[in-house]
Amino acid sequence: MPVYESATRLRLILPLTGLLLVAGCAVNPATGQRQFSLISESREIEMGREADGSISASLGLYESDELQEFVRGLGNDLASVSERPRLPWSFKLVDDPTVNAFALPGGFIYVTRGILAYLNSEAELAGVLGHEIGHVTAKHSVSRMSRQQLQKIGLGVGMAVSSDMRRIGDVLAGGLQLLNLKYSRGDESQSDELGMRYMTRARYDPNALRGVFQTLALASGGSGRVPEWQATHPAPENRDAKIKELIAATGEDYSGYRVGRDSFLRRLEGLVYGSNPRDGYFEGVRFKHPDLAFRIDFPGGWKKVNQRTQVVGVSPREDALLSLTPVPNSSSVGRALDQFLDVENVIGEGRRSRAEIGGFPAVRRLFRVVGDDGRTELEGLVAFVDHGGSIYRILGYSAAGRYEPYGEAIVASVQSFARLTERAALDVQPWTIEIVRVPRDMTLTAFLRDYPSPVSREQIARLNRISVGVTLQAGQLVKRIVGSDLP
Repeated sequence: MPVYESATRLRLILPLTGLLLVAGCAVNPATGQRQFSLISESREIEMGREADGSISASLGLYESDELQEFVRGLGNDLASVSERPRLPWSFKLVDDPTVNAFALPGGFIYVTRGILAYLNSEAELAGVLGHEIGHVTAKHSVSRMSRQQLQKIGLGVGMAVSSDMRRIGDVLAGGLQLLNLKYSRGDESQSDELGMRYMTRARYDPNALRGVFQTLALASGGSGRVPEWQATHPAPENRDAKIKELIAATGEDYSGYRVGRDSFLRRLEGLVYGSNPRDGYFEGVRFKHPDLAFRIDFPGGWKKVNQRTQVVGVSPREDALLSLTPVPNSSSVGRALDQFLDVENVIGEGRRSRAEIGGFPAVRRLFRVVGDDGRTELEGLVAFVDHGGSIYRILGYSAAGRYEPYGEAIVASVQSFARLTERAALDVQPWTIEIVRVPRDMTLTAFLRDYPSPVSREQIARLNRISVGVTLQAGQLVKRIVGSDLP
């Protein structure tokens, strides 16, 4: 392309980009800052609502009407004092053991039972919910998506007019991800401040937010996982120091504000702690599902993940995958296979094989997936098994030309599907939280002798945000874990 032609195109593009920036900027009432957005409020709500159903289905809602209502009520109280009270706010407790909370555009907010277990007062939960409300009122996700859209437009234009830009396009795309990570950490700090604002408006002690950060710092050093809160958030210690400064700067006395420690802890009685084995668990290479009464072996050395809607294994080189997924609304294994092969670009290889797997009716077939150019991209084996009227799909595949080394292991896994009959596995129960009122002054070591837990003393200390050498006071409420180890 001639140089003058490129220059002409750029002269046309730059004014248009400027118009987009001006048209998309408005003062955000929560932050008081001008903010770029290409997404309307109605579209923001629509996006959140669209994603809410799939997130609720994939993570699952925690089965406690009392706790769901508690989270919902507290969230609505905080949202009502925010700058966007008329959004269709939704607050849900999801059945996930990770220590996390997150927000979707439009006011759809989730906290996990994992983070609930680590909190120690109603005010701390208010701090977590206030932080997520802050993401919504500040339109962080909307602003980020708008920036990404504009960045993609700008990157695409540059690559169209410059061969040099085309050569470094991948490098620039990686840089944009880092740029957005930086914005994300800034967003997190801003949401901390907004969370403190909403807490105090609702008359909750903002010092409890410091407790949340201290809990996150402790949990990150133990078995509690904080991937989302740690990956893109500032360090908990830095967040704690910042909020301490903000609280001091207000000059307010918050001693009369709500904390709600004991009443909150009592609500945690019976809360499931850690992964729930009733939803399935691994014992070596074998996956067992007590509620659905089946088992299946995965190839040795593969990375394995159990999700609510599927169980997945990935080869050490990450070039092959094996998954087991329930198939809803299918009348037979044959019909399920027909539906699988009816997808565009999926081609069956050889003849279907009808045979029992684990004593259940089953059908399986080799397949490959072709691209639009007709070249094979993936190849593998799919099987459907009818386990007492419930149909499961077992799918193993790899990139084209790489299936053969994994074929034998995938077939062995498919053939290992069987009914779970071990009484100990069928009867396994999850660990739960029990709240104990300490009968007398005692050390944590003495407490655990009288009230043992299947987890370490250090883990109990982290759950209660106390030091290992602390002396517990008579009448103090303390969390312990009850339950047995997996069989």
